[in-house]
Amino acid sequence: MQTILGANGVIGKELSKALVPYTSAIRQVSRKPQKVNATDEVFAADLTDYQQTLKAVEGSSVTYLTVGLRYHYKTWQRLWPLIVQNVINACKISGSKLVFFDNVYMYGKVDGWMTEETPYRPASKKGKIRTMIAQTLHDEMQRGALPVIIARAADFYGPGAENSIPNILVLNNLNKGAKPQWMGDSNTRHSFTYTPDACRAVALLGNTPSAYNQVWHLPTDKNALTGKEFIRAACEIYGKETKFSVLPTWMLRLAGLFKAEMGELVEMMYQYDYDYLFDSSKFENAFQFKPTTYQEGLRATAALMKKH
Repeated sequence: MQTILGANGVIGKELSKALVPYTSAIRQVSRKPQKVNATDEVFAADLTDYQQTLKAVEGSSVTYLTVGLRYHYKTWQRLWPLIVQNVINACKISGSKLVFFDNVYMYGKVDGWMTEETPYRPASKKGKIRTMIAQTLHDEMQRGALPVIIARAADFYGPGAENSIPNILVLNNLNKGAKPQWMGDSNTRHSFTYTPDACRAVALLGNTPSAYNQVWHLPTDKNALTGKEFIRAACEIYGKETKFSVLPTWMLRLAGLFKAEMGELVEMMYQYDYDYLFDSSKFENAFQFKPTTYQEGLRATAALMKKH
């Protein structure tokens, strides 16, 4: 049995499909889980409750933590440490390995390429929480009592990634005939991980014993585009002229008065005002994996969106 905690999100759904070559026994866990594959088992659980978490993980050989919490600092501060510790304890009791789907907030602003060796220097409140989580998992690796993988992605885009910035600001707008938008400096380069690539990689890592007790950057096209280039590539697919507007930081602050998640983006603007470059060479070399290009990923994402 392989268990996905956070089953209904885009990562959980893509991971469910990517695990099929490795197992026919997949357990989907969330508050209201749904099957992705016909043979999936569904299990409703609240991961802030240890007993429910323990039952959710019971009998699992590998547990994937792909939960996405509300994008709100106080929510993260209150729930992330509790959920991570519950899952760690449950995996130890159940004899399950743990694969944690992570982001790059703990690195802070990096001059040059982010690699698995980049030191943790968080530049935001949410980054400090992700640093604490990562350190907790590193401590488990050092103790050797629990096999752990930290699988780290850049900001992502792709089919079904409804809450990603590229999908929201660029592809959704183009799909409904509106002008695309961007945040920050559209002349800086920004790496984006294609969600199907990320999940195929997570499934592969989870089923590779030698991959444990390491940090892995998930496969991401190294040809990082500027915001302007990303929008141009998307506009070409839709047959539109490359015209876009840039959302100023003050507008995000103002929007945050009405929708908290928008205001929460302000402290992360360093990711869009400076180059944000994500290196996945370690994974690519270890598994001979070629990431999907931005042009290929945008075409596949747009094709799916046009159907809906």
